[in-house]
Amino acid sequence: MRIALFSGNYNYLREGANQALNKLAGHLESHEGCEVRAYSPVTDTPAFPPAGTLVPVPSIALPVRGEFRLALGLPQSIRRDLKRFRPDIVHVSTPDILGTRAQTFARKLGVPVVASMHTRFETYLDYYGLGWARPLAEAHLDRFYRRSDHVLAPTPALVAELAAVRGDDRASVWSRGIDRDLFRPERRSPEWRREQGLADGDVVVLFFGRLVLEKGIDIFVSAVRTLQDKAPVKALVVGAGPAEDAFRSLPGTVLTGHLDGAALARAVASADIMLSPSTTETFGNVLLEAMACGLPVVSADAPNARTLLVDGNTGMLCRPRDPGDYAGRMMPLVTSPRMRREMGAAARAASAAYSWDAASHSVAQVYRALHRG
Repeated sequence: MRIALFSGNYNYLREGANQALNKLAGHLESHEGCEVRAYSPVTDTPAFPPAGTLVPVPSIALPVRGEFRLALGLPQSIRRDLKRFRPDIVHVSTPDILGTRAQTFARKLGVPVVASMHTRFETYLDYYGLGWARPLAEAHLDRFYRRSDHVLAPTPALVAELAAVRGDDRASVWSRGIDRDLFRPERRSPEWRREQGLADGDVVVLFFGRLVLEKGIDIFVSAVRTLQDKAPVKALVVGAGPAEDAFRSLPGTVLTGHLDGAALARAVASADIMLSPSTTETFGNVLLEAMACGLPVVSADAPNARTLLVDGNTGMLCRPRDPGDYAGRMMPLVTSPRMRREMGAAARAASAAYSWDAASHSVAQVYRALHRG
């Protein structure tokens, strides 16, 4: 099969969504006999090499979030390229202008359309003073997913939500995977911790991901500050983004910036607890990576976290916007190394259920069913 994949960010910034798309494209070409052509905005400084064949689409920087780019349509050059490629499936991963125009063009060509959900865009608006626009955003998203022949989401809860929006059963789970050889407890490095100014007796609470407001940074800062009044707790912030300064009010905070590969796995494994207050995730690859490193994960009680975590066993689920609840649930972990070890070991074991090959194969099966008609 020939797959035309449309993305708003295929590889110019590293995110969980585009890592999943690249894992999928790599698997499709190496294991499923497919050819993948990815259409996306690009920059001169990509975060990683693309899987499949990347076709640049003209774009502009977004006015508020300049690190992201927006394609303003489907130019004639891209339409001609698509016609020459003759895709069997069009896969749209972002409900932006490019994605919606690709949907329309695919329907004109008579090509089945698969849409995948990666981001709860509507939940971002409140963080930027745009809550008034949420009904408009939700209406657009509902239409986007209804116009596709099949939709994919990373958790059963989101699949049920999309099936209700569509009014049919043409929705299924596209889960995620984990490289458990890269992310593992043995990557922990006391020497690295000391180099960062973290004492052996410090309990290190990890924030892991893009440093943006919608990740619940305000809740993280408030909860850790509460813990610091009672115990030797330090924050380790792994990631980059425009909201970096929000962490600087926490004494002793270590900000690593963007890390990759073994350096990333070492940093994650060298923490003691992961705190994830985000309610805007569809899956949360970072939770799975922390679990594989043997960290107990304390998370907002959100649909993605309920899929990944067993409360009290592999992690803890907290009231999403209540810093006191996070601090209260974390305090036993802060004071008990044994509890951290036991919960971290359970988290590591649970991560074994997730495989990139199995997740990607499930998408290939959806493609084949649509292709056969």
